[in-house]
Amino acid sequence: MTNSHSDTSPPEPIRFAYWVPNVSGGLVISKIPQRTSWDAAYNRKLAQIAEEAGFDYGLTQIRFTAGYGAEYQHESVAFSHALLAATTRLKVIAAILPGPWNPTLAAKQIATISQLTEGRVAVNIVSGWFSGEFRAIGEPWLDHDERYRRSEEFIRSLRGIWTEDNFTFRGDFYRYSNYTLKPKPAQSLPEIFQGGSSRAARDMAARVSDWYFTNGNTPENIRLQVDDIRAKADETGNRPRIGVNAFVIARDTEEEARAVLQEIIDGADPDAVKAFGHEAKNAGKSSPEGEGNWAQSSFEDLVQYNDGFKTNLIGTPDQIAERIFALKDAGADLALLAFLHFQEEVAYFGQHVIPRVRALEAARETRAQAA
Repeated sequence: MTNSHSDTSPPEPIRFAYWVPNVSGGLVISKIPQRTSWDAAYNRKLAQIAEEAGFDYGLTQIRFTAGYGAEYQHESVAFSHALLAATTRLKVIAAILPGPWNPTLAAKQIATISQLTEGRVAVNIVSGWFSGEFRAIGEPWLDHDERYRRSEEFIRSLRGIWTEDNFTFRGDFYRYSNYTLKPKPAQSLPEIFQGGSSRAARDMAARVSDWYFTNGNTPENIRLQVDDIRAKADETGNRPRIGVNAFVIARDTEEEARAVLQEIIDGADPDAVKAFGHEAKNAGKSSPEGEGNWAQSSFEDLVQYNDGFKTNLIGTPDQIAERIFALKDAGADLALLAFLHFQEEVAYFGQHVIPRVRALEAARETRAQAA
């Protein structure tokens, strides 16, 4: 059902993904100048740079309304296909929002793109946190846990449509009667990603998802989430892998990197950051446990949408590689990365950081074999 792997097998290399800037404003709520563009030409070139740099995935974003500096937003599935057409190895994860999408449309879109790209497309099922967006487009805004119940049915429906003929399903949100999709996805089944930090999000990941994205955090807190999800997953036979958000500022010296971070925070748009924080924290407060992804986020944390500063991939290539290795030790299988100036910084990361991470992994494996 999922990309399971044995605890006794050799550890796999940590994978790398980048946030596709298909939404204007970059990945920080700051007025700092950015050499990053939301347009198609910039993003095609960025995808090629990322592929050459050693990235495994790009993740497109889905927004339907402007807000927090994101005045322009390209649709995620169509944009993902454009990036796939410009590359040969990179996988692209298309963000899909239940409500505006239903599983029938999503399954057919992704199956077709899979056929056209030899299976290089995946999906990120976004349960939704921005109530204003749903109201603006006339979509019902469900209670917190209802949104995750709907997402779980969405995933079960996708997987059923992709793997079965005469698929029949009876849920509270979606229903199918002897439905057969042809053609189905090419080669392997598209991987299914999801995010969220609430109890409902983690439980859903444990039951049905291939990958679970968590907001940025320290290795110690990542380990707690990993242990929690895996304990739940052991009950279901599923084995979700873990992706961690991070904002990377890699420079030749730590002083340079810290200065850039301070510039980003100094240039923050206070009203936009507060508005984003208000919506994000309200979404978490609506969960039964009263908190979600951004419950413990400060103003500075919220300047980066996914708490990426908390992961602390800020410094020299050596420092960043060591911190990525610590995340891997904590149970992370993938680092989902954002940058200030995407094209040149993704290239720099591929040249200076990824080789250092691979060297640390090789040294660990050599020691393990010698033991």
